[in-house]
Amino acid sequence: MSAIYEYAKEVYAKYGIDTEKVMEVLKNKAISIHCWQGDDVTGFENTGEALSGGIQTTGNYPGKARNFEELTADFDKAISLIPGKKRINLHASYGIFDKKTARDEITYENFIPWVEYAKSRDIGIDFNPTYFSDPMVKDGLTLSSPDEEVRTYWVRHGIKCREIAQKISEALGMPVLNNVWIPDGLKHIPSDRLGPRLRLKKSLDEIFEAKYDGVIDCVESKVFGIGVESYTVGSNEFYMSYAASHEGVYNLLDNGHYHPTEVISDKIPAILAFFDKIPLHVTHPVRWDSDHVVILDDELKEIAKEIIRNDALDKVLIGLDFFDASINRVAAWVIGTRNMQKALLSAMLEPHARLKKLQDEGNFTELLMLSEEVKTLPFGIVWEEYCRREGVPADESWYKEVMAYEAKILEERK
Repeated sequence: MSAIYEYAKEVYAKYGIDTEKVMEVLKNKAISIHCWQGDDVTGFENTGEALSGGIQTTGNYPGKARNFEELTADFDKAISLIPGKKRINLHASYGIFDKKTARDEITYENFIPWVEYAKSRDIGIDFNPTYFSDPMVKDGLTLSSPDEEVRTYWVRHGIKCREIAQKISEALGMPVLNNVWIPDGLKHIPSDRLGPRLRLKKSLDEIFEAKYDGVIDCVESKVFGIGVESYTVGSNEFYMSYAASHEGVYNLLDNGHYHPTEVISDKIPAILAFFDKIPLHVTHPVRWDSDHVVILDDELKEIAKEIIRNDALDKVLIGLDFFDASINRVAAWVIGTRNMQKALLSAMLEPHARLKKLQDEGNFTELLMLSEEVKTLPFGIVWEEYCRREGVPADESWYKEVMAYEAKILEERK
């Protein structure tokens, strides 16, 4: 233990914070890291469909993963530079297919390589049906389509994905979050707002009819997307109401899926009053759901604070969701995940019990003073010690490893 860490440990002890306990708790909180950052949301289906559903990846940085072997190699490099526990978040379009397979015909066998990969790395898996970039997305609609053939096709896909998630859970011996997000909406002002939502409700009821042990079901709202600027079927109000009225279904919060003036840090304690779990997707929205790499900004810190101050670390299921093709994709994973962990560590090093007591007592002067003073405590020193114990670089030296990997591996993919 370094002398400088001993100093930081003593500083935090004055505020009633045990840095040793904090690091022990943090290392056991798994962050779910999305596979789609590594290949620009392309997937392995090779259907020839362009990326759709209001999703846009910008940039052409060299070294994009082109198959399972390359994607997992890149992911391995990233997680070797990230402390703590990890999970990998998969979309259904990342199954391993030896022939063209319709989305309503995928099976667990298509994901056995991922299960074997996860077992060998001692990481968990989360799962997502893929309701975009497919010829059966008609007029931008899937589960809310008035075309019964289209709607039932996507219902079957949703059911298949829950079955796959359940088998993954059995194989790994841990729960799997299965998240439903659909791109459905309209570019122009709709003449019927209720009808599509009633069809979506019917579809979800059919998908969630069976109950599966080990599967945590959730639905994810979005305020708008490219091509669906005027109307989104799966709005926050719709999905929040659906989750509240359907036991075992949760409302996932993606902090890029709301109006620019909304923050999900305030939504977390509101939802904790009614739900025992909150699935979370963390990104860095810039004016809209642009899915920039997570940075250590004020809102990320506030999100982490609400998780920690409400003793909800086991209740909030933290996942990441960004895709940036303008920079090194491995570095993007490392930067975003480490920033999420830094935010959690920073929040865990604040004297929340004391701050809460001051608020309850109405002592707002001391509350403001203490809230500001703790901002300059030596958080970075504790982060360095945490990384050292986890066997990963504590400073920017990790970047040299990524650049060496780029020179040796990624540049060969040109």
